[in-house]
Amino acid sequence: MKKLLFFSVFTLLISCSNNKKLQLKTMQGEAIGTTYSIKYLESDAVDFEKGIDSLIKAINKSTSTYIPTSDISKINDGDTTVVVDAFFKEVFTKSAKIFEETNGDFDPTVGVLVNAWGFGPENDIANLDSLKIDSLLTYVGFNKVSLTNNKVKKMYPQIYFDFNAIGKGYLVDVIGRLFEKNNVENYMVEIGGEIRARGVNQDGVAWKIAIENPNEDGSRSFATVIQLHNESIATSGNYRKYRTTPDGKKYVHTINTKTGYATESNLLSASVISKSDCADVDGYATACMAMGLEKTKVFLKEHTELKAFLIYIDENDQLQTYKSENFDN
Repeated sequence: MKKLLFFSVFTLLISCSNNKKLQLKTMQGEAIGTTYSIKYLESDAVDFEKGIDSLIKAINKSTSTYIPTSDISKINDGDTTVVVDAFFKEVFTKSAKIFEETNGDFDPTVGVLVNAWGFGPENDIANLDSLKIDSLLTYVGFNKVSLTNNKVKKMYPQIYFDFNAIGKGYLVDVIGRLFEKNNVENYMVEIGGEIRARGVNQDGVAWKIAIENPNEDGSRSFATVIQLHNESIATSGNYRKYRTTPDGKKYVHTINTKTGYATESNLLSASVISKSDCADVDGYATACMAMGLEKTKVFLKEHTELKAFLIYIDENDQLQTYKSENFDN
């Protein structure tokens, strides 16, 4: 999914209370199939590159479905002897919580359907029909799996985990924690558009990001600019890849975990903000796309710990935005 976030930083310096100069430092690279950009303020010459590379490799070894020898791939292949690490355990636990809160609209066991429709690392299934879909739905449901003594138990061997909808956000958190462990108080970590920000930027104010408008002509403009006050943000959606019906309506598609089919939605993107981990808002943003506009509005009223900015198409095929009631940016 193409993320809709864009952020910019400047190259000034700020001073901290002990008169040391906090210098803006940047890092860029590639990780888990996308790019990352990291900005942080530090007075000492600390090299975080090796530590970050080590974390990326560890997360891939634990949760990447694109690596055949990873723990998740072995589990998906039916290996019941795998003892999962702390990374897998935390992602599993967070996923279970969001699954319950969203009544299954967020479900990492949808992987068998993702593969079947040709969107995953495994081979797709030709000529999908209702009988095949109903059969695959047997293997979907996070309530059909458990984690006991650091080993995954599946009701059916065919159940296939896919943590991609929460994985980028989780890696953002792990890298952010690395900075915090090394007493870096001011940083912003962005991976594939998912962001975790702490402290302030080089101007001494909260980190600023902008959410893009869905311009079809290739130009760039922004729907709103927000500040992250020790918060995380994730955006789900892809408004530049949609289907237009014969009557001109635009829709995006999300696989429905309950029907097994792609559900049409006029909700083009959902940006979710919270003081919680980036993995959490990553999962909630995905759930919003699965729920659709109206159900998402209800969900946000029930979960005031979350703030959201939604972009959707109204009944007149006009682009509209919606802010949750607690959206104060």
